[in-house]
Amino acid sequence: MKGRDLAELAARNLREAVLRNSLTTLGIAVGVASLVAMLSLGVGLQNLASDRLSRTGLFDAIFVTPKPNTPSFRRLESPNPAALTPVRPLDNDGRHQLEALPDVIAVYPEIRFPTEIHYAGNPYATVVAGVAPSDRNDGAFDQMKGSFFSGPSADEAIVQIELARQLSTPPEAAIGKDVVLRYAERQALPAESGGGKSDGYSIVPREERLRIVGIIETDPAGGFGAFGRARLFIPLKVAETLRAAQTNDLRDLLRDTPSKRTYDSLTVRVSGASKVKDAEDAIKNMGFAAYSLLDASNGLNLVFRVFDMFLAIFGSLALVVASLGIVNTLVMAILERRREIGILKALGAADRDVKMLFFVEAGAMGLVGGVLGVLIGWLIGRAINFGTNVYLARQALPAISVTAVPWWMVGLAITFSILVSLVAGMYPASRAARLNPVHALRYE
Repeated sequence: MKGRDLAELAARNLREAVLRNSLTTLGIAVGVASLVAMLSLGVGLQNLASDRLSRTGLFDAIFVTPKPNTPSFRRLESPNPAALTPVRPLDNDGRHQLEALPDVIAVYPEIRFPTEIHYAGNPYATVVAGVAPSDRNDGAFDQMKGSFFSGPSADEAIVQIELARQLSTPPEAAIGKDVVLRYAERQALPAESGGGKSDGYSIVPREERLRIVGIIETDPAGGFGAFGRARLFIPLKVAETLRAAQTNDLRDLLRDTPSKRTYDSLTVRVSGASKVKDAEDAIKNMGFAAYSLLDASNGLNLVFRVFDMFLAIFGSLALVVASLGIVNTLVMAILERRREIGILKALGAADRDVKMLFFVEAGAMGLVGGVLGVLIGWLIGRAINFGTNVYLARQALPAISVTAVPWWMVGLAITFSILVSLVAGMYPASRAARLNPVHALRYE
């Protein structure tokens, strides 16, 4: 039997039982719609998370810290604890070695300390953080009011919006005004033994006048410092010049190495995101702990793959249920068209032709149901986005997109719908092909 004849015969059969076939096709569409809606939610959330990470501008950065000095069971059980390899401190020697690594363009510390500022004669307790020039491209500065620092050594400050609201009403009025930073400067004491090494630190109160040039919503450093989220930001070079006392200064004193500066963490910038993996491995081989946003991105992708798998499984259940409707529809069609099947066989149609006829009908229902289901699933996703953004607008938050229907999902959903329909049509097609033409012609 020619393909054209099969298509015309299948179309005629589908039109004769239009209500039953339409309901079966609608069931397939509902199953595909649930699958597309769930997958679009997973893809949308993954895109949202990836976009937030990429907007930080830190995909070319590696965060380096000393390895944690937590003894493992093996170390506790070691008969010779003195033979264990000591933890390498993250000091100036280590910083210079990091700067000498290939593809490294900058190495700078995280400077963050609690202090007090004075604005219009009133004191405010806050946390100050240094900001590197390369941080200008971070997402935290995208919606900044005012401007970024005019130079790496400018006596300027950017304040977080909550602090700006305390300083002035409206907050934007603080831009262009001066603020006095009062901090404790760390000064090395001269050595009494004459050995050339410092015997400790002295703390000297200092003041620094800064001009507020901008206001941002969030902490660009993410609040990972020892003192939590910062609310006042100054150029990193200025922060290093201030030599403000930090927690690692006390740690150096406890280690009897006050003359050797150590760091809680260092940020290593490489020439591109493709260089991060090699640089990170080299840093770990040097005896430090290293972490990058690529690590977070890879872990996040793994979580979302598992999440998408569960969404796909639950979304496919409705499509499996709809496939039972295809089986029922085609089995009923066999009972109603036994004489027709007998006539086809009497006219020379082979069992393969009869099977192909039912496969074409099942595939047609799967195709139409798949296309309709993708459309319904897309509309459901748009409704979810609309409802989410309405809620966010009431909370004075920016709009986001939590669902996404890429083209590969459209093709995958329609193909899956057709395959499920063909699988569901296998039993009815085989049963129709096995009909005895003599018995089929006698059927009333």
